[in-house]
Amino acid sequence: MGGLERPKFVLFGSSIVQLSYINEGWGAALAHIYARKADIVLRGYSGWNSRRAVQVLDQVFPKDAAIQPSLVIVYFGGNDSVHPHATGLGPHVPLPEYIENTRKIAMHLKSISDKTRVIFLSAPPASEEQIGIHLRGKMDMVRTNEYCRIYSEACLEVCREMNLKAVDLWTAIQQVDNWETVCLKDGIHFAPEGSRMIVKEILRVIKEAQWEPSLYWKAMPTEFSEDSPYDPVGVEGKTVNVSEPDLFGDFPWE
Repeated sequence: MGGLERPKFVLFGSSIVQLSYINEGWGAALAHIYARKADIVLRGYSGWNSRRAVQVLDQVFPKDAAIQPSLVIVYFGGNDSVHPHATGLGPHVPLPEYIENTRKIAMHLKSISDKTRVIFLSAPPASEEQIGIHLRGKMDMVRTNEYCRIYSEACLEVCREMNLKAVDLWTAIQQVDNWETVCLKDGIHFAPEGSRMIVKEILRVIKEAQWEPSLYWKAMPTEFSEDSPYDPVGVEGKTVNVSEPDLFGDFPWE
């Protein structure tokens, strides 16, 4: 393995994806974990719903691409679950259409290559109180935790039907005490602790998946990992191979 031949992991979704490289985000954490193993490719579009995602599938994931992703992590649902606006505008997508759009996304991704693996992230919980505090006067929308639950369960059901891997974010995030402020920074988007929960759940799914080849970071080869006389010299007068990210014992990921 070398250069442009690294496996590619694509993160595809709305603002939960677009903002995943800031504020100790989960996308940045994955890029760190998979350094010298896979390229993490960001395809995040703030404000988008599943309807817009379906419209660009052929552009983002063309079937004739020379290299197809090894893994696609998909997140849509939170914006779809926003209550309908009186004007008819806004991101709301009725539940039956959201379910069908999720199927369409899954079917397209499964069709681009029999080696492309897919993980869906379900809609996470929303803190209505924190949304009111942080977004008051900025957006005229109603997002409730109950609607997030309904869309989360719909996503998970589609994944069960299609034998796809999924992360139940709605349940996982709410296992944390005071999740409304510990895991979320504005009632919707993730604080560092929320991102850590996402990474933990994604790695668990990848580790447990019976995929060949494995996409678990510890099982993947490290690019240019051979010993070299140019490596740093340790206290014993020998070079130390520093190609693995967990070399110094302060690596929090399994």
